Amino acid sequence: MSEFEDSLERVQTKIAFLEQAMGELSDVVFRQHKEIQALDAQFKALKDRLAGASLDEARTIEQERPPHY
Repeated sequence: MSEFEDSLERVQTKIAFLEQAMGELSDVVFRQHKEIQALDAQFKALKDRLAGASLDEARTIEQERPPHY
């Protein structure tokens, strides 16, 4: 094999590894995007739930359970 062919093979090998790494990173980013979307939906649901709870009428001390219950 000539020096040119050796260099070409090394470049092709590096490109193959880079393509594989790029595919793996793309998969990670996609999974993280889906997880962020799910967490965002949960956060919004909790925020709405808390907002709804603050709109409920105020409870008196007698209506509250003691902390040991």
